[in-house]
Amino acid sequence: MFKNVLVICAGNICRSPTGAHLLQRTLASTGIRVSSAGLTAVVGHPLERHALATLLRHGQQPQEHQARQLTLQILQASDLVLVMERRQLQDVLQLSPVSRGKTFLLGKWQRDREIPDPYRQGTAAFEHAYTLIEEGADAWSRRLQPQR
Repeated sequence: MFKNVLVICAGNICRSPTGAHLLQRTLASTGIRVSSAGLTAVVGHPLERHALATLLRHGQQPQEHQARQLTLQILQASDLVLVMERRQLQDVLQLSPVSRGKTFLLGKWQRDREIPDPYRQGTAAFEHAYTLIEEGADAWSRRLQPQR
């Protein structure tokens, strides 16, 4: 049983906090804890303004967020690690080779689809990323919820 899910991106201000929010929203009743971190985090920063605006446009009410740097300890405490890009998968495995069996693309169930970074791009890029993140989060949520 998964108890701690970690969502990773680069800066931890756009994609991973969005993914963590969407997963947590659907998994709240299961007791699964979802958090996020960044490989090159903008430590202490809130959600990027376009990422926040995109969540709000979709009726989401994200909790306050502060970016944090991925560490070996955070990885070790996680039962499932979800990344946005193949390169990030390799970065995680370089930091923690034993995380191989628990680290996957968020877009795994969409033919291992990568989710491009919308940072410093316009609204369309954030909307596109949101759509891909939502699809990935929904697919993982269905698989993580206990069978009834």
